[in-house]
Amino acid sequence: MASSSSNPRIIVQKNPSQSQLNELGIKSWPKWGCSPGKYQLKFDAQETCYLIRGKVKVTTKNSNETIEFGAGDLVIIPKGLSCTWDVSIAVDKHYKFD
Repeated sequence: MASSSSNPRIIVQKNPSQSQLNELGIKSWPKWGCSPGKYQLKFDAQETCYLIRGKVKVTTKNSNETIEFGAGDLVIIPKGLSCTWDVSIAVDKHYKFD
């Protein structure tokens, strides 16, 4: 029987240090942006992203948990997560898939 505790969780790290960002090689990652609005997203791979600007409220589909993050945050979104991104300030981010 499947365990219900396998709910993937979004991890948000506020204001990571510049040395950590350099270590991760953030500046070499591709960039992605979107304008304000609501987006239904499903992550087929784990994504690590660093927001250069923007503000997002994410509601996960299974748990209806809401997580907010924005400019200066390093975010890890687990593989298999279905969620809604409610973008209040246009997003500009670096990202990579694992």
